[in-house]
Amino acid sequence: MALVTTKEMFEKAYAGGYAIGAFNVNNMEIVQGITEAAKELNAPIILQVSAGARKYAKHAYLVKLVEAALIDTDLPIALHLDHGPDFETCKSCIDGGFSSVMIDGSHLSFEENIAVTKKVVEYAHAHGVTVEGELGRLAGIEDDVNVNAEDASYTRPDEVEEFVTRTGVDSLAIAIGTSHGAFKFKPGQKPQLRFDILEEVGKRLPNFPIVLHGASSVSQEYVEIIQKFGGKLDDAIGIPEDMLRQAAKMAVCKINIDSDLRLAFTAGIREYMFTNPGHFDPRQYLTPARNNIKEVVKHKIRNVLGCEGAALK
Repeated sequence: MALVTTKEMFEKAYAGGYAIGAFNVNNMEIVQGITEAAKELNAPIILQVSAGARKYAKHAYLVKLVEAALIDTDLPIALHLDHGPDFETCKSCIDGGFSSVMIDGSHLSFEENIAVTKKVVEYAHAHGVTVEGELGRLAGIEDDVNVNAEDASYTRPDEVEEFVTRTGVDSLAIAIGTSHGAFKFKPGQKPQLRFDILEEVGKRLPNFPIVLHGASSVSQEYVEIIQKFGGKLDDAIGIPEDMLRQAAKMAVCKINIDSDLRLAFTAGIREYMFTNPGHFDPRQYLTPARNNIKEVVKHKIRNVLGCEGAALK
């Protein structure tokens, strides 16, 4: 099976009341863990690459890893650029085989955001590639995305119709209270998503796919493992999974997951290295890390996204 765009994926997700997981990838073991889980549960997936991942692993290596996953799983997989910072980066990914890109103009003025997003859409659509735009800014740090809490802003529902109409984007990332990174809230601080904003956006954009960034839930199990084996991590609170599931039943068709994968991967390596001193074979310590990724993705598909069995319907 060849790479697919997100268009048909999102149409089915919207109609079915579930969301597609967009999982960030950086190396072979992460790709394998994600796609093995999706294959076992017959779930559609989006493998997404950040600007930081392209710098680390190089574009060509990541594309070939995803091509290998297509051969191995025969699943519908979209390859997506996460947080494209400018037209040139989006164009490079479109020309280089990606089936979907995000242009993040959320830090720009409304008119500037429209202008750069429209430019990407025109180029992408001419090459059969779908585009995600963004309105509103999420706080937090993840790769090259760094937004202070005071600079974060909720999406304004009264802007979404004009933005989508004038740009022609295929999906829209909005800010309703999620946050980039693992450490979103301090212990004792209650996370709360603005479902009123999501509901209003859904009314203004009927049958239009909405995206949630910064939606990792932060498994305390993996945080404790990292702490136990030498890691210096504060306790963290992520987005409660019942809130994410509620969002998936509404207009949200894509939920981004990255920090949960990083924590699980790191926990697997740390636990193995500390319990097996003297071992230096990467195949040995990367195996439990890959297994942790697989278990996290299976859990998300079943309990958050609700897309088990939806791949080949």
